[in-house]
Amino acid sequence: MHQDKIGKLLVVVSSFPGLEEAQFVARYLIEHHLAACVQIQEGVHSFYRWEGKICEESEALLSAKTDASLWPEISECIKARHPYDLPEILAFTPEQYEEHYGKWVQAEVK
Repeated sequence: MHQDKIGKLLVVVSSFPGLEEAQFVARYLIEHHLAACVQIQEGVHSFYRWEGKICEESEALLSAKTDASLWPEISECIKARHPYDLPEILAFTPEQYEEHYGKWVQAEVK
């Protein structure tokens, strides 16, 4: 369970056109201590409207675990390296999470 003495855990999600683009960003986030863990799920089917057209794409979904204090840096990092004109970059703060996992995330990004 979340303890007040550790920072707020943040899960940042972004979709990419393919595995290679997502892996490039994932490696950067880990190498620069902007995330403790990044997972990529291939084969996500996305439906959306873009410039008046309905689009259907297969994408890779990136999910990065980090500290909420790093939101400005991680969102700018993803935006700067993302191939889309308007990338999806969302962040969620879990209400609860295992304490030792939260401490590990904090240690990896500090």
